[in-house]
Amino acid sequence: MKIGICGLGLIGGSLAKAFKRANETVFGYDIDTPVTDYAVMAGITDGVLDGKTIAECDYIFVALYPNAVVEYIDKISERVKKGATVVDLCGTKATVCPPCFRIAEENGFNFVGGHPMAGTQFSGLKNSKETLFDGATMILVPKPNEDMHLLADLRDVLLKAGFGTVTVSTPEVHDVNIAYTSQLAHVVSNAYVKSPRSKVHKGFSAGSYKDLTRVAWLNENMWTQLFLENSENLITEIDLMIENLKKYSDALKEKDEEKIRDLLREGRLMKEAVDSDEKN
Repeated sequence: MKIGICGLGLIGGSLAKAFKRANETVFGYDIDTPVTDYAVMAGITDGVLDGKTIAECDYIFVALYPNAVVEYIDKISERVKKGATVVDLCGTKATVCPPCFRIAEENGFNFVGGHPMAGTQFSGLKNSKETLFDGATMILVPKPNEDMHLLADLRDVLLKAGFGTVTVSTPEVHDVNIAYTSQLAHVVSNAYVKSPRSKVHKGFSAGSYKDLTRVAWLNENMWTQLFLENSENLITEIDLMIENLKKYSDALKEKDEEKIRDLLREGRLMKEAVDSDEKN
């Protein structure tokens, strides 16, 4: 099996290393030529993903920013092997999937949206690792009525890279949920560190501070695009967060002990219920 990966940053680089660990043939490309060359020299890839090798690939994974995904897939569309499967790996789907479904259909290959639920606060090939996806979930967003055999084959390929589970979604459901589980977390973390206390907290912080602030260290260029691509869903989550935070603030201002206790109990019980559902 031959696999192509466009974009050799944290996600694409980790995917290349994971597939090489599984002894698959991997071709890679990054807009930064030294990164492409280094990947070959270091054995992260077996060669460059170019006009010739694109036509040899059974699967091509596109790890680019949202606004570059459609452009790239359209650019390579006439070179992709008939029947091959192209998967994007960006964090929004409603604006990416429909045009890519169309391009794939017009050119005789398959397109499936993808979003790996794994990452770190660091970016770039130097921070990639072959174990990044071990046990992680991959969200797949196929076209309506997609061939189940194609999805089953893709799932088997992803298992080779270490993924533990696959979740199938629609573009709309994906974006609504990601606004809450990922994008809101990055907004909250990024806003949280803007307190003047962040400069003098040393010696007063432990696990809760580290957990909450980890993703404040982000790639602002990529996350700006992701936020704007999914702005309506993210605005809904931010406004709801503000509304909930105001309840705590109001209760504290009023020194309403019972209200504070009720709010804390409500949050604890909701978290317990969510965790219980995830275990079942």
